[in-house]
Amino acid sequence: MQKALQLGEITISNDAPMVLVGGLNVLESEALALETAAAFSEVCKSLNIPYIFKASFDKANRSSKDSYRGPGLDAGLKMLAAVKEQYKVPLLTDVHEPEQAAPVAEVVDIIQLPAFLSRQTDLVVAMAKTRAYINIKKAQFLAPAEMQHIINKFLEAGNEKLMLCERGSSFGYNNLVVDMLGFPLLKSFSYPVLFDVTHALQMPGARTDSADGRRKDVTALAKSGIAQGIAGLFLEAHPNPDKALCDGPCALPLDKLEAFLQQIKALDELIKSQEPIDTA
Repeated sequence: MQKALQLGEITISNDAPMVLVGGLNVLESEALALETAAAFSEVCKSLNIPYIFKASFDKANRSSKDSYRGPGLDAGLKMLAAVKEQYKVPLLTDVHEPEQAAPVAEVVDIIQLPAFLSRQTDLVVAMAKTRAYINIKKAQFLAPAEMQHIINKFLEAGNEKLMLCERGSSFGYNNLVVDMLGFPLLKSFSYPVLFDVTHALQMPGARTDSADGRRKDVTALAKSGIAQGIAGLFLEAHPNPDKALCDGPCALPLDKLEAFLQQIKALDELIKSQEPIDTA
């Protein structure tokens, strides 16, 4: 039995129609956040896809100390609040330190545990205590089965409003791969599973001072993931990916969003209309 989370009118479950968590990798300006949220909101409304806006106020794990990190906690939360007020959509953002959890939970609906920090117990406990919904990014260095330990920490700290998010696994140097057989393992925990398709396109450290990416493969990889019968997709887009201040090589061009989601939604509906075949 797959668990279902109810976020307002949005049902998040591996058995329900796909949900989209989408937006910017990092907040660059309030104007860009509103522009991006407008595009996502309009397309998702026309396609009847439940939508959650996401963006980071800080990218604490950039390759170079000179890389853009974001506006910071206070300014970032003001930008996110402006998006919520304007478009009436739920919000998701990540935290990096335990003391950020409580103030972030006052503004956003879903707090994200970053992949590289997913084993940090103090951060997990602080996030759990907010009673917010939690999106757990699977670290690039963890096997799917090891997510059970992180789940247990949240449950022991009193929070069971959990989602699991696949974002690829380290494969040698400067490369990530996504094991499609990992999705059934994540689903076996019964919590909703999201697929962070744009971060899975990364080539970590492949540029002299930043990660590279394989934007051209976003549709093929998204289809592969959504075909596993999961709760939804996690996607970053940008009006001009080549000018994005973080992870531009992985971002979907914003003007391609509608065509992209039309195909992904059609595949989600097809997959979930079929009875599973027991081949065990």
